[in-house]
Amino acid sequence: MSDINSVTNKIDLEKSEQIKRGQRIKMIREHELCMNKTQFAKAIGVSGQFLGLVEDGKGNLVYKSIKKLRDLSGHSADFILYGLDDNIIKETRKCLNKYSETQIIETLETIKNITHFIKNL
Repeated sequence: MSDINSVTNKIDLEKSEQIKRGQRIKMIREHELCMNKTQFAKAIGVSGQFLGLVEDGKGNLVYKSIKKLRDLSGHSADFILYGLDDNIIKETRKCLNKYSETQIIETLETIKNITHFIKNL
C-alpha cells in the first residue's frame, strides 16, 4: 500500500510542477515579452494549440523549444523548468559585459589563487 501512495505522490508532484512551469511560461510570454500565443509559439517552434496545452500544464516543451525560449527571454533553463531564481545570472551578465573575456578569465584565476591561499593559512 505504501508503494502505491509513493507513486501517487510522485505523480501529483510532477503534475504540480508541470502546471507551475506552464504558468511561468505564460507569465514570460504575456508580461515580459508581450507576445500573443501565435507570435510566441512561432518564435519557439511549436503550434499555438500546443502552447496552450503547455501553459495549461497539460504538455511539456522539448529541449529545442526550451532553448529557443531561453534565448528569447534571457531566463535560464533552471528558471523556466523549475522556477529557480535567475536574477543573479542576469545581474552578473550586466556587470561582466563591461569587461573582455581575457579580463574575466584573469580575474577568475586571481580569485582561485586567493581562495587557495586562504585555505592554506
